[in-house]
Amino acid sequence: MLSLLKRYRRFLLVAALLLYPLGAFLLGGRRGRDPNFVDRGVIALTAPVQQGLTAGIDGAVAAVRNYLDLRGVRQDNDALRLENLQLRATVQALGEARSENSRLRKLLSYAEAAPGPEIPARVVGVNPVAKLLSVRISSGEKDGVFRGMSVVTPDGIVGQVIRSTGGYADVALVTDPQSRVAVRVQRSRARGTAAGAGNGPLTLENMLRTEDVEDGDLIITSGTDGIYPPGLVVGRVTQLEKKEHGMFQGADIQPAVDTSRLEEVLVVGSPYSAMASGGASAEGAQK
Repeated sequence: MLSLLKRYRRFLLVAALLLYPLGAFLLGGRRGRDPNFVDRGVIALTAPVQQGLTAGIDGAVAAVRNYLDLRGVRQDNDALRLENLQLRATVQALGEARSENSRLRKLLSYAEAAPGPEIPARVVGVNPVAKLLSVRISSGEKDGVFRGMSVVTPDGIVGQVIRSTGGYADVALVTDPQSRVAVRVQRSRARGTAAGAGNGPLTLENMLRTEDVEDGDLIITSGTDGIYPPGLVVGRVTQLEKKEHGMFQGADIQPAVDTSRLEEVLVVGSPYSAMASGGASAEGAQK
């Protein structure tokens, strides 16, 4: 018994000090009385303990509440962050859809105004071989696309179909080194040839030195090569070089169509395609 009292003496002392005021209050009932010296002593001893216990309990409660609040804020932040990512993805998708719709409306308007039948197609592949700059489109023989047909966009010419299968076709680009397009200067009607030079500007060839050509002139197809219908935009003259001697003058032609960014095209179905199927340009592209 003594060992238990020694072990728990502090606990028993604190319990007695805490229970005394409660007992005094219960014994006193509703009768009011002034505290005696014992009461004052007990209060003096227990007040710091009660104050410490109260402060500890309040601090623990506040800490728990703060933790719960912070946990709730963190969860809200995670949810808002996820929602922000979803909204950004939606905005990006809407922007891409808006851009695609704009291109398709432009393509549709051009097709409706064109005199002959137009076959829409998407670019689904790019030929990585530098010797033949070409792309693959999503329309082929089953859609009415055949070798020799010209490929265009509302901005200008793209190239010529060199191979067609059931559902796909390969198009040699105007920038291909083997490409040749009969052209004319829209302003002066002077005739020449636009030759592919790889990735970059076309080269103006066979333009007589006496012809009227200036930097910035718009170059269009002449229709005399049996490949492209007349009047399609090819590009604009840059770096004009008028030689003092010789028959011809030279220049670069900045293509109207950026063939590295093609997404949707139109295949032109017209009598020109039948003429072009045995033309020199198509034969050169197949070599």
